[in-house]
Amino acid sequence: MHIVILGGSGLIGKQVAAQLRQAGHRVTPASPSTGVNAVTGEGLSQVLGDADVVVDVTNSPSFEDEAVMHFFRASTQNLLAAGARAGVRHLVALSVVGSERVPDSGYFRAKIAQEALIKAGPVPYTIVRATQFFEFLMSVAHVNTEGQTVRLPSALLQPIASADVAAALADVVTQPPLNGTREVAGPEAIPLDELVRRVLVAQHDERVVVTDPDARYFGSRLDDRSLVPQQAATLGATSLAQWLARTAVA
Repeated sequence: MHIVILGGSGLIGKQVAAQLRQAGHRVTPASPSTGVNAVTGEGLSQVLGDADVVVDVTNSPSFEDEAVMHFFRASTQNLLAAGARAGVRHLVALSVVGSERVPDSGYFRAKIAQEALIKAGPVPYTIVRATQFFEFLMSVAHVNTEGQTVRLPSALLQPIASADVAAALADVVTQPPLNGTREVAGPEAIPLDELVRRVLVAQHDERVVVTDPDARYFGSRLDDRSLVPQQAATLGATSLAQWLARTAVA
């Protein structure tokens, strides 16, 4: 099977490629660095020429409302058109658990727009929605830092290791299209303030996490339902404690 991975040079794309190659598939990573730009359409027709499956794990370089909406709309429209011309049999796209429950976020509105285009498009598909990655919890801390204080709400998150997301995507690639959505999440739901507190301690970071119900998550208010699965989800094998043990600063 020939699988093209858009965003193949990123955190998830590299891991998906490695797992699929190990399983014996032919894998072509595609990104602007390889001459493929989904936003402009450059190189898409050529790279998808004999692809059986395309995996879209691209992400916008800007989270500004208009920029991120343009990125996901343009890239998805171009990908669907090129995929239909090439006869791609399965589009696997990575999205975010709970996007529709955080409507004040321009990023999540853009992900909903991407999903709508895929659902209405001509290519059979599976959307894989994942929760926040462990690897991005430090970014959450940085965005909410003032001096040595990190202000965060206690809303539940159910974060997942990027390796477990990649494994779920690689598994979906080898199955028939769902023409629907599959959700993946970490094995445990933990309050956001506690999550970041544990990560900072493991990294010997002296910042102090203060629980603040008015604090925002990338500009959005969260509650305990916002970004955790509301239906049966596939759970990753890696707990926060296991991930911290592998990555923490000695």
